[in-house]
Amino acid sequence: MHESPQSPVLRGFIAAFGIVAVLKFYFATELDLYSDEIFYWLASTDLSLAYSDLPFMTALMAGIGSAISPGSAFAVRLLFLILGSMIPLLVYWLALPITNRHAALHSALLALCLPLGGFLGLLAVPDVPLIFLGILSIGFFERAVRTDSLWHWIVTGVVVACGLSTHYRFFLYPLAAVLFLLFFKPEQKQWRNPRFYLAIAISSLGLIPIIWFNLSNQLSSASFYLVERHPWEFQASGLLHAFKQAGLVTPPLYFCFAITLLALYRRAGKGDRSAALLLSFSLTNLLVYLILAPWTDANSTSIHWPLSGYFPLLVALPFTLKHIAQWCEDRWSPASAFRITRTIPAIGFIGTLAALVGVASQAYQQQLQPILGTGVLSNKMAGWKEFSTYTASLIDSQFLGARPVLITDNYYTAAQLKFTGLTDTAITLDRDKAVRDGRITQLALWQMDASAVANYSGQPALFISEDSTLIEADKVALLTKICQQSTAITAAPPLSLYAGDKVFSFYPIAALTQHGPQSNERARPCPFPSVAWIDSPLADARISGNLQVSGWAYNEDIGIASVELLIDGKIVKTLDYGIARDDVVSVQAVTTDPNRPHLGFGGDLDSSLFDNGRHRLAVRILNKAGSQRLFGEREVFIQN
Repeated sequence: MHESPQSPVLRGFIAAFGIVAVLKFYFATELDLYSDEIFYWLASTDLSLAYSDLPFMTALMAGIGSAISPGSAFAVRLLFLILGSMIPLLVYWLALPITNRHAALHSALLALCLPLGGFLGLLAVPDVPLIFLGILSIGFFERAVRTDSLWHWIVTGVVVACGLSTHYRFFLYPLAAVLFLLFFKPEQKQWRNPRFYLAIAISSLGLIPIIWFNLSNQLSSASFYLVERHPWEFQASGLLHAFKQAGLVTPPLYFCFAITLLALYRRAGKGDRSAALLLSFSLTNLLVYLILAPWTDANSTSIHWPLSGYFPLLVALPFTLKHIAQWCEDRWSPASAFRITRTIPAIGFIGTLAALVGVASQAYQQQLQPILGTGVLSNKMAGWKEFSTYTASLIDSQFLGARPVLITDNYYTAAQLKFTGLTDTAITLDRDKAVRDGRITQLALWQMDASAVANYSGQPALFISEDSTLIEADKVALLTKICQQSTAITAAPPLSLYAGDKVFSFYPIAALTQHGPQSNERARPCPFPSVAWIDSPLADARISGNLQVSGWAYNEDIGIASVELLIDGKIVKTLDYGIARDDVVSVQAVTTDPNRPHLGFGGDLDSSLFDNGRHRLAVRILNKAGSQRLFGEREVFIQN
């Protein structure tokens, strides 16, 4: 970058690049792997041409990093960090032959001000190689078209082949190139260029992994991405796509991108090849998701999928900012123009920092939760080290040196157990999430799905459920399923992290059986969770004098031993339990609770014993197996 050391753009780039790189590398060492990352690591332990959701590139990168330091989240992310940090330099390389050194450097700086773009590399996800290879493919294709160099045509084919081995979404890059050659008349001559067809032949090799997996597995991968993942029914929320993108990109920068698109369109109409090329790659990636947004997966389409469409615009964005500055200067003053054109990228850069810090905040739950409160911070990338340590100690104490089969309620918990070296045999009972994520076929191929439990008949096992991600009905369904395949099962002490925001339950199993889900035989008692409800008082009720507290509670197979009333976390009294509640038996379909139909509880509370004002009321249920749970916590207002 032959730019004067005194150049404000160069100084700004070095400072911004340094800040973002340091934050990404630091936070990458602090954060645990989250569900997608741990799955790609899991895939890397069984390298293949393709998997049910992706070709091999992401798993290969995760595996190379992990080989450097097994069990390290930072190592898994290492190659992604390097590629993600190089993207602003790639933008400079892409822009250099199209603009000039100063403008190219400005484009590189602006790449750090695109929030989701500057964020790339912190996580081991396919968007990193996809966009890295996408920018490379645009750059080499531009050079190939401009110079007709055999070398550039060959490298273009190789890069596109690698991109197609990364993700289905990479298809939009070669599609954009085809559209450019179809509609930009000065370059239609390339259809008669044998070097162009050589590039196509080379790039088509990247289709082999996808084709191989789909032909071997009943088109399950293609079916997921093209059919099952999307509702394909009109959703009005999809019409908000552009507004969501503006919020993620930052509204000022999004407005500048719109102006840049218009400018490129006008220049392309006048025969400007570079403008037409950039326009084609940008519009193809942006319009496909904009048009399909009302019918497709709302979360992915509206958040990170269109990101590829903004990078080509960064090449021309400095000229847009220059025109905006001139327009402001003509109407107001040079000082106003300077402030406005500096504020636009500054807001974007703040967005990049906010994205990095927002995700990284998960690593500081203990410090931030007392300030922010519970239920605010995500914990998808936190608590897994504590979970692994606790699980290891539980295995040692419960199984006396034996190596149980570990069975979980979701695939990412199973993968975490393998990542920390606790087991080579981990199984997940869940099907719904694995289907939603397009990974159920892969789990079956790895013999990690529910059907694999029968392979370990007679062996001890430990079932683990992440209760903080389950609704009560799902928890009961999972326990029913595992009890049908167990001789005897008990509840071990649970693990509660971050004031209950992340909770795991553990169930040692004496031996697995071959009883299937349709069998009437199962372990008895099955350690089903207690279920309860407070009928009175309601949340936010204003109470005075004597108050009747009432509700119901049951625990299938086990039964309830006692119900305690708590005010502000302190036990006030033990409520009467055993009131007949035939309605609860009927509505809740209670069949095996030994107390039924006497499932109701009640008792009086003298509110005059407490100060006027807000108080927290709850009941604590103790079942006959000695387990306890808190239910119905709510605020009430005492006013005597």
